[in-house]
This record gives sequence, C-alpha cells and structure tokens, in this order.
Amino acid sequence: MNIDFLKRLLWFTVLIVVQVFVLNHIHLFAVATPLLYIYFILQLHRNYPQWASMLWGFFMGVVIDTFSNTPGVAAGALTLIAAVQPFVLQPFIPRDSGDDFQPGMDTLGVPQYTWYASILTFIYNVVFFSLEMFSFFNVLEWLECVIGSSLLTLILILVVENVRRR
Repeated sequence: MNIDFLKRLLWFTVLIVVQVFVLNHIHLFAVATPLLYIYFILQLHRNYPQWASMLWGFFMGVVIDTFSNTPGVAAGALTLIAAVQPFVLQPFIPRDSGDDFQPGMDTLGVPQYTWYASILTFIYNVVFFSLEMFSFFNVLEWLECVIGSSLLTLILILVVENVRRR
C-alpha cells in the first residue's frame, strides 16, 4: 500500500465523520446545509484515473447516503462530480504543470481555485437537490437550497483549503 492511498483513505474517513456527526445537523435558515465532503473530489490530482475517482465518489456517496437517509442522492451526485472534475480542472491548470498537478490555493492561486471549487460545488448542489426533491414544483425552495448550500459549502472548502495550505 502506498502513502498516497493511505492519505486519501484518511481524508475520506475524516470528511465522512465530520459530515455525519457535525455538518448534517447544521441547517442555516432551514435551507443551507454544508456539504463539505465534496472537498475530497476537488483534491484529486490531474491525470488521476477516471475510474478510480468515480469509484471513490460512488463509495463516499453511498456511505453519506447511508448515514443521511438520502438513498442514492449523494452517490449519484458525487459520481457525476468525479466524472466532470478533470474537465472542469483543465482550463485552470498552468501549461507548464506536471502530470501530478494537484489543485489547491497554492498551485492555482486563490481566485482560480475559488472559481474551480465554486463551479464543481454549484454543479454538485444542483444535481443533489434536484435528485432529493425530484420535483420542480417549488422552484424557489429548490433555488434557496442550491444557492445557500453552495455558498456555505464553498466558504467551508476555502477555509479548509486555507488551513491545510499552512
């Protein structure tokens, strides 16, 4: 077993524990819930095997779904995010970077990383809340959940990335 796999497994476990025991109980204004576990997918480096990232996303989603009582919602949305992550990351990568380029505030810069994280966070929340509500009957409630959770999640991702960077 290599050290990279063990680090990923540690992040996987820590993010799930924090989400299940702390963040799932936070509902700001009854619409915004922080979904910090998508940070795991954001940190996958360039040229990471697509099948492996989708597998990580699916397994993390299944565990989150199990503890959050959202059958299949997080698994589907995280698998999608894992599938589109390389394509969203590509425009932000400097031309002279290596194959093991890992996205972060120190490698991309704060504005670029903020855009990268906000795009993936927004896509995730749109898919997550669309699957969870499975209806566009109440569009305003859906929009409040998507925007509120996206902002709250993005703030937490930037805080964690900033702390991790130091």
